[in-house]
Amino acid sequence: MKSQKKHLSVNRRFNQAGFSLVELMVGMTIGLLATLAIIQVMSGFEAQKRITTGTADAQTNGNIALYNLSHDIQSAGYGLMFSGKHTDKISAIDCTSLSAAGLTGVGDLAPVTIADGGATGSDSIITRSALTNLAGLPTRIISAPVLNSITVASNLGCKNGDFVLINNAGACAMTRLDATNGVTGDTRVGLDALGTPPAVAVENAVLSCLAAWSINTYAVSGGNLQLNAGDAVADIVNMQAQYGVSASVNSNKITSWQAATGTYGTAMTVANRNLIKAVRLAVVSRNPKMEANDVTASCSFTTAGGLAINLSGDANCKRYRYSVYETVVPLRNMIWSKD
Repeated sequence: MKSQKKHLSVNRRFNQAGFSLVELMVGMTIGLLATLAIIQVMSGFEAQKRITTGTADAQTNGNIALYNLSHDIQSAGYGLMFSGKHTDKISAIDCTSLSAAGLTGVGDLAPVTIADGGATGSDSIITRSALTNLAGLPTRIISAPVLNSITVASNLGCKNGDFVLINNAGACAMTRLDATNGVTGDTRVGLDALGTPPAVAVENAVLSCLAAWSINTYAVSGGNLQLNAGDAVADIVNMQAQYGVSASVNSNKITSWQAATGTYGTAMTVANRNLIKAVRLAVVSRNPKMEANDVTASCSFTTAGGLAINLSGDANCKRYRYSVYETVVPLRNMIWSKD
């Protein structure tokens, strides 16, 4: 009996024992060290995740921007490059002058125009084309207009409200069709009553129905590639472009690449415009995460195709990561329209 009581007393004493203050401090220290290690690992993981995700998004946006630009540039000039043989010029690319009384935003008839952005700026690109389903097939004007009604060889494909281009041996005018002024049968079209009919609308001139007239302007603004100052592709910080020029209008071989300055700047002649058969294009996308330290060696570099990129307009340009996408886009309608 005595030994049993002693055993119970010992168990009761062990059950009442706890941690000492030293043990608690050691445990807390180990727990804090483990928590710190976990936080550091998670912080590094999250930082790498943001870099990876941001870079992937920038790559996706760069590819989308390049695709949209390439698709639009390839289609530029559609409906303007008429084919066929005649003593009169019947191609819009041969227009040496253009009047567009009463119409706004017509601009000129160049399929593609590059606006130079300067040393540290981004270039802009303007594309022009018709939206007709019949490629802008021309029809001959049989007689001069009477009260804005014109007799033509055929008005196939012409609809009320269409934009029309009239070409008289290189002197051109753009207006719109108005059914109230004489679209009857198969051989008459009525012009919009914007005043007197265009002076170039004379016998043996050429008329072509273009349906709608499309002008798209691509420009980099606020870190986005904007279309007509509206729809945008994010994280695009720079765009550079050059004209691919052939030696003659009847050659499709690119012999030189020209920046949109000097001869190929704002004062470009029609003859030089007609030598442009392609556009070389580079788009720069950026990971939107700005790093604490420099991660890019230089903000100025040259692409594999020879386009100069300068991002130094941003004082923190070295603290971002970039991707560059470059391609050569042929102007299909210019290539197909050679004599």
